[in-house]
Amino acid sequence: MTKIDSFLKNKHILAVDDEWDVLETIQEILDEANVDFAKDYETASEKIAQNQYDLAILDIMGVNGIKLLEECVKRDIPAIMLTANAMNPKSLIESIKKGAISYLSKEHLSVLDSLINELLNKHKQGRSTWKFSFEKLGSSFNKRFGNNWKDDDKEFWDKFDKNYYI
Repeated sequence: MTKIDSFLKNKHILAVDDEWDVLETIQEILDEANVDFAKDYETASEKIAQNQYDLAILDIMGVNGIKLLEECVKRDIPAIMLTANAMNPKSLIESIKKGAISYLSKEHLSVLDSLINELLNKHKQGRSTWKFSFEKLGSSFNKRFGNNWKDDDKEFWDKFDKNYYI
């Protein structure tokens, strides 16, 4: 089997979370990349304004991650939402609408490097990162939200599921 080249190697990544242990875990997992950290909205916003990142990993709660996502999108920085407490259909939809390339539960931290590698690969190729996210993580959404969770906003999901972007 041919090994896929790592898209993480030498990438400049911003990780934002209000929990230091999560940031340390991200640093350990993404050891091939150059990772900057921020523990609050103000520091992260400043870093986004002053640097060009290949990727941002944003917590939703505690650091105003949705507002940071908007700032990343304006700077053309792909962003992944990483959350524990905001893991719900409403924040997933908001992340999609605001331009995130994926939405991950913190329970997936152990495989963050392989997920990001695949997401960056798809993004670079102009392919849907959301299609990959739902193929890889859709069952965890169903487990977390219940099997019929998309029924609450059927119109959005019917439109989204046709091409995996809004």
